[in-house]
Amino acid sequence: MRNAVAAVALAVVLVGCSSGTQSSAPGSSSSGSAPTGTTAPGSSGTPGSSGATPTAPVQPPVSISEEKPVVPPNVTPVAKEKVDTTSLSDTYRDEAYVFGDGRDIEVFGVGGGCKEARAEITGQSADVVQITLVTITKQPPGTMCTQEVRQVPLTVRLDAPLGARRLVLEAREETG
Repeated sequence: MRNAVAAVALAVVLVGCSSGTQSSAPGSSSSGSAPTGTTAPGSSGTPGSSGATPTAPVQPPVSISEEKPVVPPNVTPVAKEKVDTTSLSDTYRDEAYVFGDGRDIEVFGVGGGCKEARAEITGQSADVVQITLVTITKQPPGTMCTQEVRQVPLTVRLDAPLGARRLVLEAREETG
């Protein structure tokens, strides 16, 4: 049984690695349009869409396979005082990273078992960027799911560089 679980987990990782992350069009600055974001490697949730043509996939720059993340030289951690995680449980990481031209942000959602993760930009203004970490539970009828929880790197692309704006992270759970 343990070998079967390991084989399924490896297959999920390999499928996720071969497909890479999916990136949708830049986020919306008005509250009336659909949120945008990305799906994590190994997750098959569909990112939100603003109706624009999707951009090229953005690979997560931070490796979380170790206890302490490995951050490449071209990636900048967002200062802790600029990341508001007050509405998140302790299950989520309270960190974010900026890379590329300053518009790509990496955050960490929660996945594992029958849970997939994605991030959505739910608001952008001159002062604040709001990102919602979505956990989707998908349990096909007649299947059993393991209860492991793992951190999943998620990347979103902003309309403009984060700059001095504050980053507000929230979470939402869905069933799918």
